[in-house]
Amino acid sequence: MHQTGILYIVATPIGNLQDITQRALETFAQVDLIAAEDTRHSGLLLSHYGIKKPFFALHDHNEQQKADLLVEKLQQGTNIALISDAGTPLISDPGFHLVRKCRQAGIKVVPLPGACAAITALCASGIASDRFCFEGFLPAKSKARKDKLQNLAEEDRTLIFYESTHRILDTLQDIEDVLGAERYIVLAREITKTWETIIGDSVAALRQWLSEDPNRTKGEMVLIIEGKPKAENEEFSPQAVQALTLIAKELPLKKAAAIVAELYGYKKNALYQFGLENLG
Repeated sequence: MHQTGILYIVATPIGNLQDITQRALETFAQVDLIAAEDTRHSGLLLSHYGIKKPFFALHDHNEQQKADLLVEKLQQGTNIALISDAGTPLISDPGFHLVRKCRQAGIKVVPLPGACAAITALCASGIASDRFCFEGFLPAKSKARKDKLQNLAEEDRTLIFYESTHRILDTLQDIEDVLGAERYIVLAREITKTWETIIGDSVAALRQWLSEDPNRTKGEMVLIIEGKPKAENEEFSPQAVQALTLIAKELPLKKAAAIVAELYGYKKNALYQFGLENLG
């Protein structure tokens, strides 16, 4: 019986071609086919390293249909490398449906680590990196964008977004409107490239700085936003504490906290935390 092929998930540079890994180059040399988001774009990268392999276009618009075809090829023994335009595939890029179908079909999936704009920006931001929340691109329309930000307004983890050149100023205005002008934010622009810029300030000050020079809004962008600061020892009324104590005797603490939050207008997470620390 013939051996099934392997799907390799290969990270590629996000700007500086020297960020390709030795293992990625060796993998490209041994696979039979390269599935790429934009075959012309990826062709430039591979020709730089003298690699000539057949390409297969796999992008957002055709992935669901084409994934079955690639799975078929893998089952027939073809080894395939999946790459995106830049960085790690599947991180705000196509590939999810293919990887899922491969795993369902029992095909071996081998990930090769490498460049990822979100993580590269985060580690240079000076914002807490122990807990973070990657949200990819915010919606293109202001109303949807504000709704999304509103859903994240209470998030205390660091928030990471990708943003495009032509939307950056509008997005910062929406962030200011929803999260406040003083929230600390870092913009990492053109990471690993010649004009790499990493600048941190309040949302209002960063928006002002960007609007002063059109060149500052150009390039690939990552936004890192500090999570909502924890309220200093939120005070709960004696009645709320008493109610939480009594209800927690009969129900799980999480449920008790939700009921008391509803009754007294507090945040259920804060009550739950209080219960963990004081009613243990």
